[in-house]
Amino acid sequence: MNGIADFDPELSVNVRGNDILVTLRGTSYAVTYFKRRGSPGLFAKDIVSLHKNDTRIPMTSAEFLASAWKVANEKARDLGWIV
Repeated sequence: MNGIADFDPELSVNVRGNDILVTLRGTSYAVTYFKRRGSPGLFAKDIVSLHKNDTRIPMTSAEFLASAWKVANEKARDLGWIV
């Protein structure tokens, strides 16, 4: 756990035009999702730290991407981008 007892994996979700940017504050984790015309779902781009874990926190990059995907899809549904 790297000695971080108060780690809170709260993700930040920001919409910028046709992009949904998901970041984990204080880390190197970030990913941008977008909806391609005619596609039923989101696609990821600009994935930061895909194959490299941020050793300062107890969350792996894979865990971040799984969580980011969920919150991005929730936001996309709220925006009416996906059903």
